[in-house]
Amino acid sequence: MSAEIHSATFTTSDGVRLRVMEAGPRGPDGAVAATMPVMAFVPGWSMPAAIWQPQLAALGASHRVAALDPRGQGESEIPAHGFNIERRAADVREFVARYERVVLVGWSLGALEALQYVHRYGDAALEALVLIDSSVGEDPPPPATQFIEALQQDRRATIEAFVREMFSSPWTALELDALVDAALRMPLEASISLFPRGIPREHWRDIARAFGKPLLYVVTEQFAAQARNLLRNRPGTRVEVFEATGHALFVDEPDRFNRLLAAFVDEVAAAARHAPDRA
Repeated sequence: MSAEIHSATFTTSDGVRLRVMEAGPRGPDGAVAATMPVMAFVPGWSMPAAIWQPQLAALGASHRVAALDPRGQGESEIPAHGFNIERRAADVREFVARYERVVLVGWSLGALEALQYVHRYGDAALEALVLIDSSVGEDPPPPATQFIEALQQDRRATIEAFVREMFSSPWTALELDALVDAALRMPLEASISLFPRGIPREHWRDIARAFGKPLLYVVTEQFAAQARNLLRNRPGTRVEVFEATGHALFVDEPDRFNRLLAAFVDEVAAAARHAPDRA
């Protein structure tokens, strides 16, 4: 059973229209059950909210779900400003503020934006955090790349390779081209400025280690060692490694990922119901 997905928009505090895709089980009156926590998805660099389609359609039948098109991505507005980690963390804050109870889910760059949101605004609005296939500052550091230089030299070819390498599952040429075109919406310099260069790796490590609520870290092999170290340094972290997928692991193995996320959110929700302040 697939959920019916609806689109909505909101305007940020600096005047930018952002689009959100939402779904969830509805009662007899057609309203989404407000008592459920919302799984709030933030995609990675240059990717649209629609990349979470396998989660919105499947999980939305039983859970509340929402996916953000960050500024300049998907169907959100492309402003002339705000393409940096601080403003994007503020955008996440305003996205989260749409809902009463939230499990924040960030993938790749979206995971860093989620961590920066926690750093700047705290975790009071969150019930839990899910970080997907992104470095969290633990050892070992990921290998250096020339990705930005490649973007500057041949942007289309670099993004075409980037998109192809995100998946281990087969995609049609039309599907891949659509993601490439989506990534090219944003001006080149704006897309480059999104990378939080100059911030030490320890910044992300310290935020993740200090996060005081349930944390699920889902990774491919490239971050498996970081996941083991985060678990050692932050006991209680839930870790899951997807061994045979691409960077977009939730697309390559949607059923496994959806079961994992649903179980985690259900555990978080059950714990919250039994907490003293909810009695």
